[in-house]
Amino acid sequence: MSSFRSLIGQITVSKNDQQTPAEPPRQESRSALSSKEGFPIGLKPLYEPESAVVDIVFVHGLTGGMETTWTAKNAVFSWPQTLLPTKLPHARILTFGYDADVVDLRAMVSKDRIGNHAENLLTALATHRENDDTNCRHVLFVAHSLGGLVCEDVSVYVYFIIEAITEMKDAAQALLASRNSAEKHLQKILPCTRGILFLGTPHGGSGLATWAELLAKSVGLVKQANPQILEVLKSDSEVLARIQKEFHSMVRARANNHDSSIAITCFYEQLPLPGIGEVSTII
Repeated sequence: MSSFRSLIGQITVSKNDQQTPAEPPRQESRSALSSKEGFPIGLKPLYEPESAVVDIVFVHGLTGGMETTWTAKNAVFSWPQTLLPTKLPHARILTFGYDADVVDLRAMVSKDRIGNHAENLLTALATHRENDDTNCRHVLFVAHSLGGLVCEDVSVYVYFIIEAITEMKDAAQALLASRNSAEKHLQKILPCTRGILFLGTPHGGSGLATWAELLAKSVGLVKQANPQILEVLKSDSEVLARIQKEFHSMVRARANNHDSSIAITCFYEQLPLPGIGEVSTII
């Protein structure tokens, strides 16, 4: 955690000679879209100081929400909105929401894959930064549970786009470069990413997959479960193995090419959760 805190300090050091009191937390923010009633999705600003030099993006996890995950019981506002502005007055605080339900007793759940959520996060964040001309600003991600896999896939997705455009070994890659030339703002997210903080991310699979499958079967709602998410959470998931392998390759490549490295900090459970088992492993 100390390394992550020092990273933020390095990014904001240029502002130390003009510190100003943090603005009060915003009580109203631009509305996010909603995929179904009561489930907000998209990107939502929680705190936007004019002097911001870094974007901190919160990404919730399995069965979470863009604000509920980060809000204590009986609290009016989330802790990133109420606590961080006083500690990090030059950081813009954003939160991303997506349908992360694997089982819903009331309605059909999303069938989106990890990749779909990653592309939605990338597009929402890149477009937001492009629209207010902040797409060269540093980015830090704080991701919980499944949100960590989404963030990893965002990094990998952009990395391979950039690699294809840089190398252009054949006509197919040239075509890919042409197709993505109108989306240059998407490519800026990875070079600007300076750190990812993982909170209980199931890098090696999770007992939650078995728990969710049993719940779906017990109530006869198999059609209301998301098989794509359940599959990726299994310890033997090929998709999960692919995400981990490509993410590690990307991190090593950035270090070997003398690009700005990505600071990574992981928080994880050391004991199995009752009835669920092991949730996460070290990256």
